[in-house]
Amino acid sequence: MAKGKYEKWLTAEGLTLLTGWARAGLTDEQMAKNVGIAPSTLYAWKAMYPEISESLKRGKEVVDLEVENTLLKRALGYDYYEETEELRFNNASGEYKMTVTKRVKKSVPPDVTALIFWLKNRMPDKWKDRQNIELSDLREEQTKLDSIIKQMRGDAA
Repeated sequence: MAKGKYEKWLTAEGLTLLTGWARAGLTDEQMAKNVGIAPSTLYAWKAMYPEISESLKRGKEVVDLEVENTLLKRALGYDYYEETEELRFNNASGEYKMTVTKRVKKSVPPDVTALIFWLKNRMPDKWKDRQNIELSDLREEQTKLDSIIKQMRGDAA
């Protein structure tokens, strides 16, 4: 009896490879191509074999967290050190060797676009582009403004 193509991907090696591809950022379509199947077949395998589904989720989680951490770092800004190396002759060993000659602390300022993206996605009620304002709130504000205007006109007269 012939073995199904999926059986290879249920082995420890196959699952590790799938996890690695997911971690590397490959899409389901790209992974299906690497396996030699149609994307619809991969979707069916994910539904039928929890091992495959979990393997892909594990790989994607790692990348998602790395991207989230990088976005946050970029949004807040960060410092790093830049090193300059030069080829120098070492009298003791008689060999040339790459040596750090300068180390400079540099700063990357907060990125406004990353900040906006973070806030809109993490706090959408407060930061989305379109705010829902109740009509009753507007009427209350209009009443307050009308009252202030009447007071000002009365005081000025």
